[in-house]
Amino acid sequence: MAKVSVIGSGSYGVALAVLLHKNGHEVVLRSSTQEKAEQVKRERKISSLPDVILPPEIVVTNDLKKACSADLVVLAAASVHIRGLAHAMAPFVREGQILVNVAKGIEECTLKTLSEQIEEEIPQARTAVLSGPSHAEEVGRGIPTTCVVGAREKQTAETVQTIFMSDSFRVYTNPDVTGIEIGGALKNVIALAAGIADGLGYGDNTKAALITRGMAEISRLALAMGARIETLYGLSGIGDLVVTCASMHSRNRRAGILISQGCTAEEAMKQVNMVVEGVYSAKAGAALAERCGVVMPITKNVCAVLFEGKSPAECMRELMLRDKCVENASLAWPSCNLPGGML
Repeated sequence: MAKVSVIGSGSYGVALAVLLHKNGHEVVLRSSTQEKAEQVKRERKISSLPDVILPPEIVVTNDLKKACSADLVVLAAASVHIRGLAHAMAPFVREGQILVNVAKGIEECTLKTLSEQIEEEIPQARTAVLSGPSHAEEVGRGIPTTCVVGAREKQTAETVQTIFMSDSFRVYTNPDVTGIEIGGALKNVIALAAGIADGLGYGDNTKAALITRGMAEISRLALAMGARIETLYGLSGIGDLVVTCASMHSRNRRAGILISQGCTAEEAMKQVNMVVEGVYSAKAGAALAERCGVVMPITKNVCAVLFEGKSPAECMRELMLRDKCVENASLAWPSCNLPGGML
């Protein structure tokens, strides 16, 4: 049994707290405010997960120092708050303590991944990232899924794997932290596009095309940043992308549907009533693509819809009528001569 803290009492934080408690660990759940902590402590659930009840053994607190005293600390805050949270945690984190980030995003002003931000603010810690197809609504109810944990050191990844593994939550390890984080952040942008397509009344063919070509552009960027293609074909890449584009549990897909119906990004986030990470990752993804010299047409068009007032239908037309190109530039044609006169 380990002492584990989950910092962030939103949907995913609550779901993971319940999972870790079922695994036999001593769990502390930290809320961002005293008022919210008291409400969660009293009601033992949150409105976004009405069917998930926090067992009485899980301690709910607003005390950050107390939360940081655990053997392992899970950061389950929204990506836009990770640097500030890490900065506040830094005085309380011990040398070599394991921090597990489960948020997904890229810092817009620096283009740094979340792990890079945590490592800058808390250099004494050992940082890991947990990612994969794991909507809180299902994790909290014990519905089986698989995820992947990445870390710089094998031992760190294996420790996190052991703590999280259960009969409903299988965890793999992977040393490619960059690939895991880029896949996790940018699949939210593609999910926005998938939601927009759904809202416009397009079909399954369109969804499959967006998922496939979305994975292609995410992979191009990740490889340019030093990631491995095997990671993008794994749980934090194609696995997370499929579920986020297809499920109504996906806040990014739901926001995309609302945007296609005329809502602004801000209005869509208010209606979804959760942080829509893809809105924040879209600009960062486009900026990274420009810096790395990578073509990302879906991401570019999502940005045009979100921030430039371009109509979703116009963006779809532009995507369909882009210049002709090969599907995979790494594949070469065999040498052969066609009969004369054939096109």
